[in-house]
Amino acid sequence: MASATLQSATDHFGGEDFATLLDETLGRDTAFDGSVVTGRVVRLTDEFAIVDVGLKSEGRVALKEFGPPGVSPDVKPGDVIELFVERYEDRDGSIVLSREKARREEAWTNLEKAFENNQRVNGTIYGRVKGGFTVDLGGAMAFLPGSQVDIRPVRDVTPLMGVPQPFQILKMDRARGNIVVSRRAVLEETRAEQRSELIQGLKEGMILDGVVKNITDYGAFVDLGGVDGLLHVTDIAWKRINHPSEALQIGQPVRVQVIRFNPDTQRISLGMKQLEADPWENVAIKYPPGARYSGRVTNITDYGAFVELEPGVEGLVHVSEMSWTKKNVHPGKIVATSQEVDVMVLDVDSGKRRISLGLKQVQRNPWEQFAEEHKIGSTVEGEIRNITEFGLFIGLSADIDGMVHMSDLSWDETGEVAMTHYEKGQVVQAKVLDVDVEKERISLGIKQLHEDPAADALGKVQKGAIVTCIVTAVQSNGIEVKVDDVLTGFIRRAELARDKAEQRPERFAVGEKVDAKIVSVDRAARKLALTIRGREVEEDKQAINEYGSSDSGASLGDILSAAIRRRNADA
Repeated sequence: MASATLQSATDHFGGEDFATLLDETLGRDTAFDGSVVTGRVVRLTDEFAIVDVGLKSEGRVALKEFGPPGVSPDVKPGDVIELFVERYEDRDGSIVLSREKARREEAWTNLEKAFENNQRVNGTIYGRVKGGFTVDLGGAMAFLPGSQVDIRPVRDVTPLMGVPQPFQILKMDRARGNIVVSRRAVLEETRAEQRSELIQGLKEGMILDGVVKNITDYGAFVDLGGVDGLLHVTDIAWKRINHPSEALQIGQPVRVQVIRFNPDTQRISLGMKQLEADPWENVAIKYPPGARYSGRVTNITDYGAFVELEPGVEGLVHVSEMSWTKKNVHPGKIVATSQEVDVMVLDVDSGKRRISLGLKQVQRNPWEQFAEEHKIGSTVEGEIRNITEFGLFIGLSADIDGMVHMSDLSWDETGEVAMTHYEKGQVVQAKVLDVDVEKERISLGIKQLHEDPAADALGKVQKGAIVTCIVTAVQSNGIEVKVDDVLTGFIRRAELARDKAEQRPERFAVGEKVDAKIVSVDRAARKLALTIRGREVEEDKQAINEYGSSDSGASLGDILSAAIRRRNADA
């Protein structure tokens, strides 16, 4: 019934006029819903601010919209503020207002204008969400993707949060309440401007401030503000740096100098050490040859070790200058990286920035020390460290050895036989025969510990003398004999007889006595060279001289017969 009456009234007065009259009659104006109005604060309650917005009813706004929790609301009676009408009248008869939504509506209006005009907007990063961050754009919330935070990946965004900064709006949808912004677009635009300005004014020798952008094995790339330059590892510091990460880290502010600049390729070479004093200046005066210094081993190679004398100044200790005794040994077995060592300066080349150092020169030469402590002829004792085909090596100290040649093992036995009496690890005594410091050799002798049993016999025998020998061995090329039981001799096949038919070694027997003439004496080897043929020839000459001449008509047989008879008669 009531519905029919209302419809009849609506038809009579017209739909729109009647609805207006009804709203005025009932005190309701739905046209204000969702709009922004201006009001004056009338009074404050415990939870709300009562605001007069010029309507029949007063509105209310929650105090929490005027400040964060725990802080007194920033509002007082009499303040004029803009508010958003959420509902014209609730069930209590009041108008529900929102200050936050009013700010948001105003912000959306301003952001839409900025988006249409491709203008930057200011905002503050205040929170993290999945895939990015939330940004407050003066009341409107926007999404900042992680890829749009910076030009390069940022490990820590904490310094950027809570700081007002410009953003570029990429996309916005008011119906859905979505706004996507980019900080990277702003940086790229600014970077392009800075790059253009920097390139135009860039000159070699300029000193610039930058930030380490990336680190590689061969150097670091430095962001100079819109343009990157390469800082090579050799230009980071005067001292040796194996890897740039030893001195730099990503994000580190650095001051550099432009070493080279190619305007065509826009390649920039930078240097840090050029801003410091060159430690190689006057290095020849500071490190004269022959002086001793302490340094630290910085690098070890196959050919030696580098020693740092001071930051930026290194010298090379060649492997040949590392030890007096350790030959053909890798430098890493003599020194270690970071080890403190004493060295001697051998040579300085300032032009090539090279210093030759010696490690063994600061230590006493063990060969010189041995020569001073052990004179020729003195007796030493040591362990046999090695046995070779030509002799024995005897350890004389922890570092040096002496050699006993096989010929100096025994007076009586051959070297090969004498060596069979010794074994590795055996402790023996020997006499010092010679010390050659330059060649680093020490000659020893074991047989010299005793007197040479053939010394007396050698003193008596002379070249040309006739001696009696005892055959000790028969060989195809001659016979071996013994003289005075101590001297050895050899008679070659051609020297066994005057007659060629009698020059047969097999006609002699071991133990047989023969007379022979001494041809030569080798006193060092204690050996004699003998001849029977020479003795016979000499006897013939003596017989001819004593008993006659073949020219007088006597035959050689007659002369020899007479000589034999005379000798027998004398006997």
